[in-house]
Amino acid sequence: QVQVAESGGRWVQTGGSLRLSCSVSGDTSRRYTMGWFRQTPANDREFVAGITPISRRTSYGASAEGRFTIYRGNAMNTVYLQMNSLTPDDTAVYYCSADSAGGLASPNFLEWGYWGQGTQVTVSS
Repeated sequence: QVQVAESGGRWVQTGGSLRLSCSVSGDTSRRYTMGWFRQTPANDREFVAGITPISRRTSYGASAEGRFTIYRGNAMNTVYLQMNSLTPDDTAVYYCSADSAGGLASPNFLEWGYWGQGTQVTVSS
C-alpha cells in the first residue's frame, strides 16, 4: 500500500523561509511524479509545484513561481519544497501528492492518485 508522508510545516515570520519534506513508501518499485498542493478553508486545493521522476522537470503554480523551489532528494521518491519570501497569503495546509504514471505534474488535484495528510504552514508577523 502506497503511503505519502509530509513534514516540516510550522509557524514562520513574514519574509522567512521554510522547507517541507515528503516521501513515498510502500510500493517503491515505481518512480512517482511528485507534487505539492495547498489548501485553505475557503479555497479548493491549489497546485504549488510538481516534479517528474526521471528528468526532474519542474512546474509551478503562479503563487510559487520565483519564490518556491521543488527538488528531489537522493532517496528515490523523496521530494522537498523550499519556500522563500513567505507572506501571510502562503498560510495553508500543504499536501504532498504522488502519481505513479510518472508523467508531467498536473495542476489538477483530481488527477493525482496519492496524498499525504497535510502539514500546516502559518505565516505571520
